[in-house]
Amino acid sequence: GVEKPLKRAISLNDLKHIKGLDLSLKPNLDFARDMFLFSVFTGLAYRDICNLTEKNIARASDGVLWIETTRQKTGTPCEIPLMEIPLQILDKYKGLAPNGKLLPMQSCGRLNKNLKVIARLCGLKRKLIFHAGRHTYASEICLSQGVPIETVSRMLGHRDLRSTQIYAKISNNKISEDTDKLEERIKDKFRLVDVEQ
Repeated sequence: GVEKPLKRAISLNDLKHIKGLDLSLKPNLDFARDMFLFSVFTGLAYRDICNLTEKNIARASDGVLWIETTRQKTGTPCEIPLMEIPLQILDKYKGLAPNGKLLPMQSCGRLNKNLKVIARLCGLKRKLIFHAGRHTYASEICLSQGVPIETVSRMLGHRDLRSTQIYAKISNNKISEDTDKLEERIKDKFRLVDVEQ
């Protein structure tokens, strides 16, 4: 059903925990986190990250670096401006992948196994899978920060807006959740006082 992605995107708070974890002594986990963060900040699916080569990086006239690729699943082109975190990750693994690939990807199963451990270390109450990265990019990084759905749709390489609207639905659910929390927080601070007393 349509509700499925709801559980997939992780909150910015959880993201902070994952990012802040000290994994310097656990190279396997560190690598899994880096690849996951790469997906979170580019919206690229596992397969499409595996396929990235130098050819997929283009510099725009304003100096911004972009990923230009075609989604393996649908054959749809997508263009994504590179933010600081993915740029750092590309830099960190520069020259380590065979056959001109940009990142030395592992199997998805192995990444998911390591992400499970990361979730446990962070005390996440949810299952963490690699594909959650793409969902998080769509709903938390883009839509909930006000990036228009048409733009998000193009960056995700969706063939039509309907696919992207699933993510927008999450944002709406999230908005009502967040305002409920807000109401909870302010209800005692802003109680209407009865003037008659």
